[in-house]
Amino acid sequence: MALSSPAPLKRYLPWIVLLFLGTVWGLSFSLARISTLAGGTPFGITFWQSIVGGIILLAYTQARGRPLPLSRRHLGVYLIVALLGASLPNSLFYFAAPHVQAGVLSITVALIPIITYGISMMLGMERLSALRVSGVVLGGVAIALLVLPDSSLPSRTAIPWVLLACGSAVCYAAENIYLSRPALADIGPVRTAAGMNILAAVIMLPVALANDQMFVPAFPFGTLEWTIVALGVITAVAYTMFILVINVAGPVFASQTGYLVTLGGVVWGMVLFGETHSPWVWASVATMIIGLALVTPRKTATPLAPAPDSPTGP
Repeated sequence: MALSSPAPLKRYLPWIVLLFLGTVWGLSFSLARISTLAGGTPFGITFWQSIVGGIILLAYTQARGRPLPLSRRHLGVYLIVALLGASLPNSLFYFAAPHVQAGVLSITVALIPIITYGISMMLGMERLSALRVSGVVLGGVAIALLVLPDSSLPSRTAIPWVLLACGSAVCYAAENIYLSRPALADIGPVRTAAGMNILAAVIMLPVALANDQMFVPAFPFGTLEWTIVALGVITAVAYTMFILVINVAGPVFASQTGYLVTLGGVVWGMVLFGETHSPWVWASVATMIIGLALVTPRKTATPLAPAPDSPTGP
């Protein structure tokens, strides 16, 4: 007799995966701090994370019998998403990580879907919606709650680094806009992520060497090496599972990952670093989550080329 998954398991599987995504992607903010505090350099970490994630995703696509398309057009796509989705945002993020609490970093990344809608609206790709524009405004208010009050952050010196982390969110939003083009639908999100990470490693190798930021992993692995491996695995596994949720439950349901990633980042920072936050930071978290809720589209639509509103990197 054939075995089948129990109906309750099928019903709750998307929620289980969603909780997993929020947990592991939320952990990546603390791992980013750990890796930089353990002596990793921003360009070097970005290179090694891209290598690990790229190898895993490439092996996955090969095992499925779907090798990467390598025409000139496809290589151009990989190059652009490598810059917007890995090389630039990850480097900015790792420069900011030693100076900003992990929980605060998770708040800035929650800006991605909000900025994505704002850019889409200005480009005429999305219709003007008072409700969703309100979400964009609340995203700005959430960042203002972090950087304007004197007692918001532990140190005022963290403000430029918070804004730098926001620059990382802008890069990811631009990547989302680029990936939404119908012409990219033939590649698929997992193969795009594989090509992105491989090209990002190719880009970051000379950059890290030129800036004296390249390092070779030590054996046996220590804290720095294991955190880089973990970041690479999260990049590959969480991204693939995110696409699974889109396919099973739809993009609107999957977009709720943003809430859980933000909350997960705050909780992991408290658990691993003993972080405490001012009322201003908690107000920022609440404001950002409300902004996300307003920006999230209410109708389920199948995207032409899935482009997650959650980070593909840290």
